[in-house]
Amino acid sequence: MRSNSYQALFRTPEFTPLFLASSAQIAAQTVGGLALGTLVYRATDSPLLSAVSMFGPSLAQVLGASLFLSGADRLPPRATLTGLSTVFAAVSALLAVPGLPIWAVFVILLAQGLIASLGGGVRWGLLNEILTKDGYLPGRSVFNMMNGIMQIAGYATGGVLVAALSPRPVLLLSAALYALAAAGVRLGLTPRPPRASGRPSVAATWRTNALLWSSRPRRTVLLALWIPNGLVVGCESLYVSYAPESAGTLFACAALGMLAGDVAVGRLIPPARRARLGVPLLVLLASPYLLFVLGPPVPLAAVAVALASVGFGASLVQQERLMVLTPDELSGHALGLHSAGMLTLQGVSATLAGAGAQLTSPATAMTAMAAASLAVTGWLARGLRAPVTEESEERALS
Repeated sequence: MRSNSYQALFRTPEFTPLFLASSAQIAAQTVGGLALGTLVYRATDSPLLSAVSMFGPSLAQVLGASLFLSGADRLPPRATLTGLSTVFAAVSALLAVPGLPIWAVFVILLAQGLIASLGGGVRWGLLNEILTKDGYLPGRSVFNMMNGIMQIAGYATGGVLVAALSPRPVLLLSAALYALAAAGVRLGLTPRPPRASGRPSVAATWRTNALLWSSRPRRTVLLALWIPNGLVVGCESLYVSYAPESAGTLFACAALGMLAGDVAVGRLIPPARRARLGVPLLVLLASPYLLFVLGPPVPLAAVAVALASVGFGASLVQQERLMVLTPDELSGHALGLHSAGMLTLQGVSATLAGAGAQLTSPATAMTAMAAASLAVTGWLARGLRAPVTEESEERALS
C-alpha cells in the first residue's frame, strides 16, 4: 500500500467498517457531550460542573489505565469494541432519564470513564494490525479528519437540537448512534485473536506500563501527547460558560481547525519535514488562547479557536514517533496508554479550568490554561527535537 494513498486505505479489508463504526461513535460522543454539558449548566449554573460533566469522565481514565489496559492486546478486538459501544448506548439513555440527580449523573460518568479507558488501546491497536507499518500514520490521519468532520457536524447539529428541543432528546440520539456503532463493529469486522498471549490482569497492566515508561524518549513523547493538548482542552471545556448561546459555534470552529491540521500533517507535509513540526504545532495549539485575556466577542473567539486547533496535528507527529519507539506486540497497550493519559489530562484540565472560571471568569481561566500549555511545551521541546534514530537504539535495549 502506498503510504500516501487514502484510496488504498479504504481498499484495505476491515478498514472501512472500523472507520464507519468509529464515525458513529464520535458523533454520539459529540452530540451527547454538548447535550449533557448544557443540561448540567442549566440545572446548576456552574461552569465547573458543566465542564466536568463534558470532560470529567476522562478523569477516570487514569484509574482504568492502571487496572484494565493489559486487555488492549489480550482481548478479542471485535467483541470488546462491540461491548463498549453497547454499554455507552445504555449510559446515554440512562442520563436522559428525567429527574436524575446531579450526583447520580457524575457517578454514572465515573463508571463510563473507567470502562472507556480500554477502548482507545483496542481500537488503535486493531488499526495498527489492519494496516501496514507505513500505513498507520495516514490511517490515523483519516480517523482524525473524520473526528473533525463529525465534531463539526455533531456540535452544529447538537447545538440546533438542544436549542430547538431540549438536552434529553439529544442524549437519546446519542444512545442510538452508539448502538449503530456497536452494530457496525459486530457486522463489519471479522473475529481476530488477541495480539498478545495471557489473560488481562492488573499485574500485567502494571508490568507493561512500567516497561513503556522505562524509556526516557517514550516518556517524553507520552508527556507531549498528554499534557499540552490536555491543558488546551481545558480551555475548550469553558465554551459553554464563556458563550452559552454560541458554544456549538465555538466547538464547531475548533473541530474545523483540527480537521485542517490533520489534513496538512497527514497528507500535505512530507515526512522529513513533518518530524520537525511537533514543537511548533504545540506552540500554535496554545498561543491563540492568550487572546482571551481581552474577552473577545464570539466571532473573534471563533477565529482564534479555529487557528489554535490546527495545532492538534502535533499528535500525529508524536504518535508516529511513539510507534517507532515501541515493540509491535505492545503497540495496542502503548496507544491505549497514550489515549488514556491524554483523556485523563483533559479531564483534570477541564476540572482545573472550571474551578478557575468559578473563582475568576471563563476568559481568565482560558488564558491561564493556554499559558501553562506553552510552558510545558517549552520544557519538553529539547527531548522532542532529538533525532528518532538515536531513540530507536534505546528502544532495542528496552
